[in-house]
Amino acid sequence: MWRRAPGADDGRVTEIIAGPSMSPLEILVLSSAVALVTARWLPPAARPRPTVVAGALFVLSAFALGLTGVRWQLLPVLAGAGCALPFACLPLLRRRAGRPAWRARWWPALPGSVACLGLIAAGPVAAWAFPVPVFPEPTGDFAVGTRVVQWTDPLRPETFTADPGDRRTVVVQLWYPARKSPDGVRRAQYLGRTAEEARTVSEALARGAGLPGFLIDGVPRARSRAVFGAPVADGGGRFPLVLFSPGSSGVRTQNTAWAEELASHGYVVAALDHPYDSAAVVLSDGRTITTATRSSGDADEDAKLAVGWTAVRAADLRFVLDRLTGEAAQGPQSGQGPDGSAGPLAGRLDTGRVAVAGHSMGGAAALQAARQDHRFAAVVDLDGFPHGPSRPALDRPALALTQEVTAETDPRYLTRLTEALDANTATSYRLTVPGTAHLAFTDGPLYLPPVPTIVGSLGRTRSPRIVAGATLAFLDAVLRGGWDGRNGPGDPAEALRAYGELGAHRPATGR
Repeated sequence: MWRRAPGADDGRVTEIIAGPSMSPLEILVLSSAVALVTARWLPPAARPRPTVVAGALFVLSAFALGLTGVRWQLLPVLAGAGCALPFACLPLLRRRAGRPAWRARWWPALPGSVACLGLIAAGPVAAWAFPVPVFPEPTGDFAVGTRVVQWTDPLRPETFTADPGDRRTVVVQLWYPARKSPDGVRRAQYLGRTAEEARTVSEALARGAGLPGFLIDGVPRARSRAVFGAPVADGGGRFPLVLFSPGSSGVRTQNTAWAEELASHGYVVAALDHPYDSAAVVLSDGRTITTATRSSGDADEDAKLAVGWTAVRAADLRFVLDRLTGEAAQGPQSGQGPDGSAGPLAGRLDTGRVAVAGHSMGGAAALQAARQDHRFAAVVDLDGFPHGPSRPALDRPALALTQEVTAETDPRYLTRLTEALDANTATSYRLTVPGTAHLAFTDGPLYLPPVPTIVGSLGRTRSPRIVAGATLAFLDAVLRGGWDGRNGPGDPAEALRAYGELGAHRPATGR
């Protein structure tokens, strides 16, 4: 959970507290395994009772864990305790049978105990490195609901298939301000509508990253903070809208913590799956479409391919806005219709206040969509290289959040991004967030190993908090404060400086 330290009221992130990386049952298995091994070193008279209690607790908790599902991180714990169990229990059984108690001498028993404890210790280390993600509790005034819709564009052929009758279909997940649900209500599955979909997407993400699927088997077990189908919040009028495109081979749920935080502050976030680009897209008819966009290995060729993929994503974003704009004109409906309508959100969407955002290639798509469609009033690029044409020039406020620049950073990145921001006829900002890496702008820090080159050095939940906080500061100024990117009231510069190193690109003065 995110918690603000006493006196921290200036918007800066100060203290972040994350949940444990092991469940209570897993902790019980771990504790009883440690007790079982260490009981061997108690004085003979004091040894029997602790051994029996530790052994019984271990067997019972391991059995219960087997019923609920064993994560691979617990296998070394089970192996270490399993090796120690016969040596701990055999002397007690011999004594109970009236036979002379046998006990290994200390010098061979010591390395055996150390080896067992080493195996057991590997469990919590692995669980810490690859945890079941614990999503931060949103800080806004609203609870968060979510629903998934699927739309097909009858006017646009699917360019990734050879079937001339195939039409472009997108899957969209909406996070929105909701009424507070009763205590104990089941939260939304992460990565999918069902456990099966979550496993499918998790395995596809692992394959895309070149990882064995079991390494992140905790991810599809996670629950976010939203509630599927929760009633829309009362009052509040119509809510501003933010469309989101994920990174290359990313999925619509990859920024769930970010989306939930925005929704808790009164925004509706619509995140897209881009079929044949996202790692895995499960359609309503049960089909799973995996990514068909792959690197050629040649930098120049990949750049050309990225331009085409970005154009498809930008068209997806414009199509989704078309659908949402049409539904915004309707009154609230009782639920999701057979056509994939947004249900009770229809009539609650303020499509006169719309932003477009994206991560990585999704950020490039957001920039292109904003150039092509003036309905987008603001752009947020989360560490995305600006692929595609730079004309027409962008003419609305933009915020680009970037990771720390290192020797490994593509030297073309900042040059291209600076050119794009300098050409904007409205004020743009580049916010460099210290301690971040590329995946720090996603949910990655919640469940990936805390390796600085992968997810940065800000910890499990601090990165999502900073990214969401900076996004909110910018969107509040543009969509709620009426700031149009010119020199006038509502400029978010001061608020943004709380989150990193800020550079302003103003049309009158350049950078």
